[in-house]
Amino acid sequence: MSPDHLSATFAALADPTRRAILARLASGEASVKELAEPFEMSAPAVTKHLKVLQRAGLITQGRQAQWRPCRLEAKPLREVADFVEQYRRFWEQSLDRLDEYLQELQTKEKKDGRKK
Repeated sequence: MSPDHLSATFAALADPTRRAILARLASGEASVKELAEPFEMSAPAVTKHLKVLQRAGLITQGRQAQWRPCRLEAKPLREVADFVEQYRRFWEQSLDRLDEYLQELQTKEKKDGRKK
């Protein structure tokens, strides 16, 4: 994934309305009208959010007669997860080292306490 594409994905995910739309699409296809229902905004405002999600590759919009269903595209989310995974491992390793150090301090404190 190119950094620009990753930036577009993160920018799309930064908005709570767009995250809510993705959460809804995770349960299946939906029309623009269905996606707009839970929000107090106009259909054109929802359409703008959908366009941001489309540009980031997070959704696609099909055409079935009059109905234009939106569907979730998971690949960009997988790429974000892969990107974030390397940092999760870093923090887990750092926290593991901190835990080991704290255990050493506790052991040392117990030994020093018995000597007194």
